[in-house]
Amino acid sequence: MSMSAKLASIRARHDELAALMSAGNLSGDEFTKLSMEYAELTPVVEVIDEEAQTRQEIIDLKEMLDDPEMKDIAAEELRALEKKLPDLERQIQLALIPKDEADSKNAILEIRAGTGGDEAALFAADLFTMYKGYAAQRGWSLEVIEASESDIGGYKEIITRISGANVFARLKYESGVHRVQRIPKTESGGRIHTSAATVAVLPEAEDVDIEINQADLRIDTYRSQGAGGQHVNTTDSAVRITHVPTGVVVEMQEERSQHKNRDKAMKILRTRIYDQERQRLASERAEDRKSQVGSGDRSERIRTYNYPQGRVSDHRINLTLYKLEEVVSGQALDELVDALIAEDQAAALADFAA
Repeated sequence: MSMSAKLASIRARHDELAALMSAGNLSGDEFTKLSMEYAELTPVVEVIDEEAQTRQEIIDLKEMLDDPEMKDIAAEELRALEKKLPDLERQIQLALIPKDEADSKNAILEIRAGTGGDEAALFAADLFTMYKGYAAQRGWSLEVIEASESDIGGYKEIITRISGANVFARLKYESGVHRVQRIPKTESGGRIHTSAATVAVLPEAEDVDIEINQADLRIDTYRSQGAGGQHVNTTDSAVRITHVPTGVVVEMQEERSQHKNRDKAMKILRTRIYDQERQRLASERAEDRKSQVGSGDRSERIRTYNYPQGRVSDHRINLTLYKLEEVVSGQALDELVDALIAEDQAAALADFAA
């Protein structure tokens, strides 16, 4: 389909949706679904109209260049419009790129200490602080779902739910192995160590996203354990849920109530199964895009935080910022995220033009 045909198709669908919604014979669910699609298409149609209007104005101004009295004014306006046109064309191209349906979702953020022992657990805690600060800065809410603390105050694992506007769209680039280089608090010799933590960002699944057959679940209960193995309480409140077809296992003991632990475990289970299917479909659709920065590969080393040099380096886009403290506080994380989004869009546009 040609570019003009695609644009005409979008405009036609936008008009069709407006007519369907004004007819007044839709159910509440149908109206909501169509109005969401209409809202998504409206800014695209506005850019299409602005680009078409700009092209027409350029044609009109070029004709005015032959008029001695209007030549200077027309030439000045023409330069401004010709400078504006490429940006409008890029906006249209970006609008035509297939969207990740999960971008608007909330996210489940999982951080796990990797190689490095106690220092890795402390680094996992630092990453949690970074994302907590970033969420606060963007007006998102963060809820800790499960946390397993280390003996010296770090986290062996921490799972959180972050909710707000376009959470997954921005956090999805954080999935992967994060590496830190610094002198550990536990190191008396003053030597620089390298430790790592793994971050997984999953779009939160809703009931409508994936259906789980209860017959496919194996649910075990056991007594909660605290740090060092002591019992948190004397009841079998901890829950382990296994989804037999996929082998996905979720354990939850954060709450004292078995019912609450089961609800939290099901939320995580649903999200992991949804993400597993989403990753499978994404890899099928983009098998040829090996350089995609938002691949979500948990085994890929994506970023290094070097404390002696005060720098943060993202290895996917070869970007280094010498503002480590601002990044790990969450204040400057947007600089990395914006660069990753720009790179992803550039790759998508290259594929689109191919």
